[in-house]
Amino acid sequence: MIIFDKNKIMEKVDSISLLAAYTDYVMLNNKQPSSVYSFCKDLEIEENEFYKYYSSFDAIEESVFPKIFEDSIALLKDSDEYEGYDKKTKMLSFYFTYFENLTANRSLVMYVLRGGKVDLKQMLKLKKLRTLFQLFVKSLDIQVIDIPKENVQKIQDKAIEELAWGQFLLTLKFWMEDVSPSFEKTDVFIEKSVHASFDLINLAPFKNIIDFGKFFWKEKMKM
Repeated sequence: MIIFDKNKIMEKVDSISLLAAYTDYVMLNNKQPSSVYSFCKDLEIEENEFYKYYSSFDAIEESVFPKIFEDSIALLKDSDEYEGYDKKTKMLSFYFTYFENLTANRSLVMYVLRGGKVDLKQMLKLKKLRTLFQLFVKSLDIQVIDIPKENVQKIQDKAIEELAWGQFLLTLKFWMEDVSPSFEKTDVFIEKSVHASFDLINLAPFKNIIDFGKFFWKEKMKM
């Protein structure tokens, strides 16, 4: 959770402490500070300290999702069991951890995305998260049909990353609209959607058919 402590920010100004201070301000006032100058004045720091880390208040808001992503990945990697998980379990673990951390900062997330309003400005705040998330998906090395053409393989990999991002956005929207206790319906949505997506791209049966076809054709040609 992003926690603000004014005494600590006076001791050390960095991107995290400024994010925490900004979070505290918008949660209390439901709006951005009137200016960077007034924000820094209230924190008793020089304005140039702010610009070392952020160009604007919007830039702070854009950093929320990557920060929660990095915290979530760090938690997963601290687990002794995580590296031994299969690809689907790693994806499920990420989802549950990330959305648990989103819930811990729900008021901030709802503010940053203006209550879930879908427009270009709000989507741009997810741009950095999109890059990090797709790199995570790529690292899972999810298998698809093995077609021995480099360009086709690149298209397949990109398609999986884009589909995974689309699924993530659907999950985010569901979570923002979820009114169930402890967001338990979001947990069910995550589990069912991840299982369904992996079933959809689990092409092992098709691989077996293709392997059989290759074998059959090869043996037929010999005959």
